[in-house]
Amino acid sequence: MINDDKGSKTESLISNLMGYIDTRIDLIKLEVQTKLKDGFVGLMRAVVLGFAAFMALIFFNIFIGLLLNDLLDSHFWGFGIVTLFYVILLVVVIMGVDKKLFNNLADKTFDNTVYKDDKRNQPL
Repeated sequence: MINDDKGSKTESLISNLMGYIDTRIDLIKLEVQTKLKDGFVGLMRAVVLGFAAFMALIFFNIFIGLLLNDLLDSHFWGFGIVTLFYVILLVVVIMGVDKKLFNNLADKTFDNTVYKDDKRNQPL
């Protein structure tokens, strides 16, 4: 009688432990799915905003080139000036900007993003 009671308690404990493990696995799967969905939405938003910003920049540059063409009474000098501006900007970025500046910016941007909302790592 005592052995049956211990056996049923052991089986109950194992059953509860297995249920806990299954629930924990399902919770982790749900968290991963939620983070993937949030990442996908963020990526799609960034792509759309990036495309809109790129198109705005292109049309703004065409506008500036045409405006300079009109002011200089030329067909090409305005576009040449805009192109020269971007060539100078490219040379400055390639030669003058240190990689550490971009690394520091990335460190500040992505600091604590992975574990920011993880409830398990917060103190009680």
